[in-house]
Parts: sequence; C-alpha cells; structure tokens
Amino acid sequence: MDRVLISMIINGKEIQKEIEPRLLLTDFIREELKLTGTHIGCEHGVCGACTILLNKKPVRGCLMFTVQADGCEIQTVESLAKEDGALNALQQAFTDCHALQCGFCTPGFLMTLTSYLSENPKPNEDEIREAISGNLCRCTGYSNIVKAVKLVTNQPIS
Repeated sequence: MDRVLISMIINGKEIQKEIEPRLLLTDFIREELKLTGTHIGCEHGVCGACTILLNKKPVRGCLMFTVQADGCEIQTVESLAKEDGALNALQQAFTDCHALQCGFCTPGFLMTLTSYLSENPKPNEDEIREAISGNLCRCTGYSNIVKAVKLVTNQPIS
C-alpha cells in the first residue's frame, strides 16, 4: 500500500511522518508516537476514552484516519501537565476529589473538559453533566468528576 506524508503539530511539536492512509489516529498517537495516554476503549466513538483535541475541539481519535488530521494541531492528555511534570489545575482537581478510580476513562474526560472549560469557565452542575455525557465511566458514578470541575472553577461543592 502506498504511504503518504503527513505533517501536524502534536503537543506543540511538529511531526512529519510517512504513514499508511488507513492508519487510525489513535493507533498513530499510541503506536507511532508512543503517547499512550490516549486510550482505546470501544473503537466505535461511544466511550470517549480516545478523546483528543483537534484544533482545540474534542474529537474521538478512534473515528479518524491520521491523514484526516494532516495540517492540524493535536493535543493529547500528555499536553496537560506542566513541563516539570506537575499536574495542571484540572488534573489536580481530579486527584483531590477522587474523580478517578481505574483511570481508564480519565484522559478522555480531561480532554473533553479542557475544551469545554475554555469556552464555559463557570458551568453549573447541569451544564457539567451535559458536557461529560459523551464520556463513559464504569467506576465513579460521575459525582466526583462533577465535584472536580466545581473545584477547579471555584464553585461550592455539595
């Protein structure tokens, strides 16, 4: 199969690589770039574990071919921590509020919320729940995720 040259910016770093046109974006991120924070769950776009930011908007990496991201800017969960490895405010709030258990879904929630909070920095509880409704978690019951968002947005936690 013919390979194609793609170019993109991932987590602030310019990447150019020859790839097979049918390579899924999640596989490219995980296998080619070794950025394993993006998880592959359902592979049907339902669970949200593979959520990344494509040009600052959340997308399901499992539903895209890498060639579709040619020329784009991508952020993965690895982009959230500070250079010294310290967690960003949202990651720290997840830790402080015990908003993760097994952690498999966490990268997708973090990327979804990173985008959402950039557009709506003070969401109410219903808005938070709506924002995360496209991400599935089998462990937490979502309450502590909502608490983490309230904490990071300086809202009272009930």
